[in-house]
Amino acid sequence: MKLTWLARRDGTGRRRSWILMLATATAVAGIAAVLSIRPPEVGPVASAPESSATAAVPSPTGTATAVEPPTMTSSPADQSAAPAGEPSTLDFRQLANIAARSIYTWDTRTATYSEMYGRLRGWWHVLPDDSNPLTIFAQQFEATGTNAAAYASLTGAKGYRTAQPVNASCDEQLAQFVQQPPPWVGLHVCTVTLSVVEHATSGVNKYTAPVSVVVNCPPAVSAPADRCEMVAFYAAPERIVY
Repeated sequence: MKLTWLARRDGTGRRRSWILMLATATAVAGIAAVLSIRPPEVGPVASAPESSATAAVPSPTGTATAVEPPTMTSSPADQSAAPAGEPSTLDFRQLANIAARSIYTWDTRTATYSEMYGRLRGWWHVLPDDSNPLTIFAQQFEATGTNAAAYASLTGAKGYRTAQPVNASCDEQLAQFVQQPPPWVGLHVCTVTLSVVEHATSGVNKYTAPVSVVVNCPPAVSAPADRCEMVAFYAAPERIVY
């Protein structure tokens, strides 16, 4: 039984050896076939060219952020604010009346001479052609009867002066304006007659005074786009426009 069994085991072993060899050969052939199938090579991905409309810049977090290009716009019109007290208006008559009243109004109890002078100086807008220099402003300001010495003496007397427009004539209502028209459209002249009252501890003085106010408005290229400006005033008798 031992031999028989041995003989049976030998036969079975030979069959198992053939099966194992066949299986091994099959496995090797399968592996070779798998290895022979290579995936297609993938080249480097070409990056798309950066659009001229946007550009990537580092953000604070380290990531790239798209930045839109600036939009081209036209230059904004001159929208600068009017000096303190000067009205922002396109009505040159209104501006002329308010300016005339301000030229003759001061109060030593609330403002120094420098403050009062500087406030009115801010209303005088020098033109690009320098046809209205500040030397004229200084002359015409003193022609109103006010200078540093007079103001100082009135300060001790608690002096102040008020003024109210009584009537005004503008542009074609003035013969000199008609005879000599302004050099550009938008330049206006108004001669305002004021009722002036001076107050001091010594008493009250009343009188009338004319002042010619020159106003520059759109469409003049030298004027702001949205309002009129005072560019001169004349208080000296020989400079008043009638």
